[in-house]
Amino acid sequence: MSRAARKPNKDAISREEPARPRERILAAASDLFYRHGIRAVGVDAIAEAAGTNKMTLYRHFASKDALVAEYLRRLAAEADAAWDAIEAAHPAEPLAQLYAWLESMKEHLVDGDDRGCALANAAVELPEKGHPARCVIEEAKNAQRNRLVRLCRAAGIDEPEMLADELFLLLEGARVARQSMGPKGPASRLVRLGQALIAARRKAA
Repeated sequence: MSRAARKPNKDAISREEPARPRERILAAASDLFYRHGIRAVGVDAIAEAAGTNKMTLYRHFASKDALVAEYLRRLAAEADAAWDAIEAAHPAEPLAQLYAWLESMKEHLVDGDDRGCALANAAVELPEKGHPARCVIEEAKNAQRNRLVRLCRAAGIDEPEMLADELFLLLEGARVARQSMGPKGPASRLVRLGQALIAARRKAA
């Protein structure tokens, strides 16, 4: 949802504790996983990019799968923080928060380095239901959808769950269109389409 939800904020991770091996490993993994894909990146490459070794990596993360889960957990936490920032900027104004969210998503879609939503990309790469990252992905996506439902309901929207799903699917589709057709394709209409959906539901209320 936020930029963090679709793309790891390497600088933010690095600024926390840049000298700590765990944070260096997580920052390096986040960058490599996002740019190259989870399956394509091995622990040797992560350790090298983090300036450490596999022994240290496994001391902090029991397995590559555990590292992947933590990478996605961080993204979900950053997405939650972005939602909180929108709420703080528009307190007690659910409709304004919806519009601010659309504008925020538009900014991310025009990012030239965009490779889509990191959580969605991970879901495609990790179809195994037993993978430790799957529950992280599902919980994060459900949290985004649930937040949209709450905002739509608070704004007095007719059929809040339906609008939330429409907005959710609009964003997911825009992210794919951005990758396949560029920032000037259908993805560029995200805000206008989202506003039209909201307006239609408000009229029906």
